[in-house]
Amino acid sequence: MKQRFLSGLLFVSFLFVMQTTFAGQLHVYTTDSKGFDTHTFWYDDGKEVTVIDTQFVPALAQTVIDDIKGKTTSPITRVIITHPNPDKFNGLSAFHKIGAMSIGSRSTSAAMPNVHAYKKYFFVNIAKKFTEESYPKFENIKQTFSQRKTISLKSGETISLIELDNPGISSTQTVVRLDSTGDLLVGDLVHHKAHAWLEGGIVNGKASPNLRSWGKALDELYSIKNVKKVYGGRGEFSDVKTVVSYQKKYLSEVSKITHAYIDGLGDKKEELFDSKESGKHYLELKKRIAKQFPDYQLPYMVKYGIYGLVQQIASN
Repeated sequence: MKQRFLSGLLFVSFLFVMQTTFAGQLHVYTTDSKGFDTHTFWYDDGKEVTVIDTQFVPALAQTVIDDIKGKTTSPITRVIITHPNPDKFNGLSAFHKIGAMSIGSRSTSAAMPNVHAYKKYFFVNIAKKFTEESYPKFENIKQTFSQRKTISLKSGETISLIELDNPGISSTQTVVRLDSTGDLLVGDLVHHKAHAWLEGGIVNGKASPNLRSWGKALDELYSIKNVKKVYGGRGEFSDVKTVVSYQKKYLSEVSKITHAYIDGLGDKKEELFDSKESGKHYLELKKRIAKQFPDYQLPYMVKYGIYGLVQQIASN
């Protein structure tokens, strides 16, 4: 009797280990340039799906939802927002519509309304890509946290949300570790072998890039334990040491090129603040930076995003 009890206990323990140590599967959905070549990640633990970042508009978010439904019967239960950029949160309404819980840091949630207003004004009034009615309606995160949060999945696995101390590409940054796999999803903090969006975080209605802080945020990735691979919001995926060193080198070289170019303008520096004249300078910087990094994807990111860095440098 005792032997049968022990055998049964061992069998139950074995099943418990099977359930809690066998990891799920990470998937990636990537748009074309209409969605800014943005990666949305989704993790299926066999019982539920967790999505990381939503895409730029609800229609693109719906394509992610459709892709998930075509590949798994696990329900989408939550969506995590890594940082307050519109390609990460504009599609929230599509996920809320299907009953998914949205989660993000309090600082991200607090920044989103102003970012939304800034971007809406640009896309409606400047770029004229949307009308007031067609631009995505704002919806905020439903559940927030500060500094760190552990999510327990139905499979017994966990996901760790870690708010970095330093701003990176935006005014605040959360990274997401899939604890069972060692995968770390970092949003646009990393564009591995792809050109970066150099606008900076939107702070008090102004683009405010801080490359030094971005570098410090990248260094924080070294302190996160049990990371096997880093997945950025655009580009390729690799180990921590590789993506951090590549990204920091990219930011350093871009800063040098931009400073040198602005210094060489002399009296023409004022053209950088003229909407009719500035475009040619952004195009020239795109060419110079692309030449420095010939094997990097998405050079259009420089042309449209570097205005924040340019105007900051030119103002000092």
